[in-house]
Amino acid sequence: MSLVAGIDVGGTAINYTLLDDAGTFLIEGLCEHPALAREGPVVCVRQIAEGLAVALARAGASASDVVAVGLDTPGPASATGVLSAEGSTNFIHAGWAGFDLRGAVEAALGTPVAYLNDGNAAALWGHYVLFGDRADATSVSAVIGTGLGGGIVIGRHVVKGVNGFGGEVGHVLVPYGSIAGTEGIRPACNCGRFGDLESLCSLTAIERTLLPYFLARDPSHELHREASLHVAAKRVRGMAERGDKLCRDVFRVQAHALGLFFDQMINVFDPDGLVVGGGAVEASPEFQEWFIAEVRRGMPPQREEQAQVPIVVMPNGDAAGARGAAVDAWNLVRHGA
Repeated sequence: MSLVAGIDVGGTAINYTLLDDAGTFLIEGLCEHPALAREGPVVCVRQIAEGLAVALARAGASASDVVAVGLDTPGPASATGVLSAEGSTNFIHAGWAGFDLRGAVEAALGTPVAYLNDGNAAALWGHYVLFGDRADATSVSAVIGTGLGGGIVIGRHVVKGVNGFGGEVGHVLVPYGSIAGTEGIRPACNCGRFGDLESLCSLTAIERTLLPYFLARDPSHELHREASLHVAAKRVRGMAERGDKLCRDVFRVQAHALGLFFDQMINVFDPDGLVVGGGAVEASPEFQEWFIAEVRRGMPPQREEQAQVPIVVMPNGDAAGARGAAVDAWNLVRHGA
């Protein structure tokens, strides 16, 4: 049996999956192990190896079955898996600065390791679900979480760029002034830009910008009674699912911002498909359908041929990163790239 492993490393948890040479995943759902990233790279790399052994035992396989590993982490990091010298929110221990995580994991496991950032790994999984092993398809993905990640996949290849920052879709500027019902809004992003996709389409955007904006227009809304905007922001999606008007308005703005972004991507890449993932759409089927319909409504008029580009919800939720990392390694084994 020849397997590739997918390893999705976060700040507190590592998620694993295994993919056989027939393209079948041997682990359904989440297979997690503590990351201990705050204790530094030596401890975390050991945890990565120990967790893989647990995942292999769960699947009835052994380390000798693994021919390649796909690894993903949050950024910023280079295209080859060297973490930024300036550190990262998820990797705050001083030892992580400039650390070659891909190389360290490869040395620890004795197996070739391919690297993607977590947004690109999820994007590759969304692409694979839509198009399988096709070499002629293009997709653009947006993954809405605390921030906004995603990526662009052309054929089987994730667009990484010369410095590893390709596909940073969250920092693409959108003409937010054209979104109805947001007069006077000035959304700020952590990167220093105003009006990029992440500044409107993320949990951080809800807390910092959208929820204060709409609450100021509805002084009787129950979310005013929460202890903080941080707590209130976490309730918005659930209340939007149940039909609360203010909370639906928040997500309508996010959907329309996403529509403006996808319009730009259609004009640049003419893709075969568009994928939406993350917490905003990890919801009921009714809410997913409503949200995707609002994304379409937020898009400027398309050419007739392009108006039919599918917009789909990324499956597998929190397991998408590990699955995308596994597909990346699988492509390396099968196609050499």
